[in-house]
Amino acid sequence: MNTQHTIQLMDTHAGGDVSRIVTGGIDHLPGNSVREQMEYLRDDADGLRRLLLEEPYGIPEMSVDLLVPPNDPEAVAGYIIMEVMGYPIYSGSNTLCTATAVLESGIVPKQEGIQRFKLEAPAGLVQVEAKVHDGVVESVTCGGLPSYIDTYRETIDVPGIGPVTYSVAYSGGFYALVDAAELGFKLTLEEESALALCAHKIVEAIKAERGFSHYTLGDVGPLPFLHFMGPEEQVAEGYVRSRSTTYVHPGVICRSTTGTGTSARLALMHYEGRLRQGDKLETVSLRDTGFIGTFIDTHQEGAYQVVENTITGRSYVLAHSDIVINCDDPLVNCGELHHILSDRHHPPRAELPPETT
Repeated sequence: MNTQHTIQLMDTHAGGDVSRIVTGGIDHLPGNSVREQMEYLRDDADGLRRLLLEEPYGIPEMSVDLLVPPNDPEAVAGYIIMEVMGYPIYSGSNTLCTATAVLESGIVPKQEGIQRFKLEAPAGLVQVEAKVHDGVVESVTCGGLPSYIDTYRETIDVPGIGPVTYSVAYSGGFYALVDAAELGFKLTLEEESALALCAHKIVEAIKAERGFSHYTLGDVGPLPFLHFMGPEEQVAEGYVRSRSTTYVHPGVICRSTTGTGTSARLALMHYEGRLRQGDKLETVSLRDTGFIGTFIDTHQEGAYQVVENTITGRSYVLAHSDIVINCDDPLVNCGELHHILSDRHHPPRAELPPETT
């Protein structure tokens, strides 16, 4: 058996969060949709996620996006999101990076001006609008998942902290939303470790007390995320800016504010009656990077008023590389990986439907 394989990567980042886009070296996965392909990867080939996010190849703060063939004919590519906590069905920063990667790699040929195309995430179709100037992808706007408030201003006693007031939104995952100032934080980079520790305590306390269920997905697991909200600054009519940061895993604070965290904030602002159509929220990270969330509209889903929104940001290409996987290496576990490795290289260019350009 061949003990050495190669995977092709494009490393990118959006707002500081690194997304490793896997462009080749992985066999086609079973499944009639990107969601089914994700479930196969999760259940039968989790070694790819662990390989690229753990030593010696990666670190837990990264994400991985595997490009796969789309099932929906409207999509130019599919992508499976892998993070240290598992397989989210959607992520704003990963979508920004994947959209940039399909343009920079030539899967979708770049055209000057505004380009529109669709990607297929495990959550379904995602509309993408990219702005290209002088051959450079200057910004990407993608549809955020419909977001809503599940819990509003509950209080919980957190060991080592005391009473904490929180709300919970769903925006691709369930988010606890807390006021940073109420917890003594100014949201500076020097507070990063303290923020991670504080968030972990709050999340664990909420998880121990209760669970959450999505109106169509049902039980999606215990609460994973917490978003610290800083004070809001009115920049212009219908435009608010706020420092923010998102906790995703023990010890891990996202370098960006996250797209889903921004969508969760929009859901809260709408719930409180503070948004009109077209209003924007710019979230600013500990590293002074930002995403812009735009409130589009709402619709009713049972008891919930669900917010439709978009996320705008910019992704940068960091590197093109071949990762050499040597299954004889004692630090590499090929047991959950070898059956999906191949010699497949970059996917072919997509033929865009006329209405997407």
